[in-house]
Amino acid sequence: MLMSDTSGPTDDLGVLAERAQAGDKNALDDLLRLVHPRVLRICRSVLPYSADAEDAAQEALLNIATKINTYSGRSSFSTWVHSVAANSARSTYRKLKRTAQAAHNPETMDRPDPRTTSVIAGTRLDLLEALETLEKSRPQMVTPLVLRDVYGLSYEEIAAEVGAPLGTVKSRIHDAREVVRPLLRPKD
Repeated sequence: MLMSDTSGPTDDLGVLAERAQAGDKNALDDLLRLVHPRVLRICRSVLPYSADAEDAAQEALLNIATKINTYSGRSSFSTWVHSVAANSARSTYRKLKRTAQAAHNPETMDRPDPRTTSVIAGTRLDLLEALETLEKSRPQMVTPLVLRDVYGLSYEEIAAEVGAPLGTVKSRIHDAREVVRPLLRPKD
């Protein structure tokens, strides 16, 4: 496939993704190198502690590398990367939360562990808790909501990414906002 002079970075990612899916190891290496800053930025937008975000980014890059063949091309490759990175950040958050809850035994705590403190004191805790609550009752709504309200993707991009009709995506996002909104209100 020849690239035109008007192709941009997103086009380059798509071409590299196709080559990586075909088994080109060099293309996969180039692809991972190019998406790494974006993946890290996405993870940092969810996880307040830098080391947690870096761990989530590494997990996301590993998922991209090992699951490249699951990318179907329905949406842009960068949209797929957003989904993988956001899921990785949320997964890392859940692991840290479980660790924090298990470690929160006052008798065994000498000093706070900064890895668990970031989850407890993080500025994004309410959002992550709200998403976790939503995921328990309506998991199909989480990805569209995150892609729209956290990452600002268009409804069309989200519909392509999740493989659902545009009206369904809009409805899921609306319904998800109705569930999440009360959970994000300040508690008096």
